[in-house]
Amino acid sequence: MSKYLLNKFLYTVDRDPELVERYRNDPAGTVTWWEAEVANQLLNCAVPERSTWQSFTDAERKALREHDHVALFELGAHPFLTLTLFIAMFERDHGPLEYQKAYGRALQTHSLPYPDIAT
Repeated sequence: MSKYLLNKFLYTVDRDPELVERYRNDPAGTVTWWEAEVANQLLNCAVPERSTWQSFTDAERKALREHDHVALFELGAHPFLTLTLFIAMFERDHGPLEYQKAYGRALQTHSLPYPDIAT
């Protein structure tokens, strides 16, 4: 499991409005494409460089493909990264703060200590 890669996905998708829409409408295709094309690119690197060893686990892929923020949290994804991306994707389908409240309710079953979100 790579919390870094999971958080990198959430971070990079959230910062690109076209990727947000792509992920909203085709999560499986977006995850497959991102893992093949973006996952091993170094962030904020002026000269394009790539690593070759990073990939999602099956559990991470499943959670990303299903937009399952509870599973992502349990896998160690940072809750702020998940929340901001999912607000961008789903808030428009709900009234004011409805999505954020539902997000919180879905995580109510978790108690301290939360999964480690340090990368």
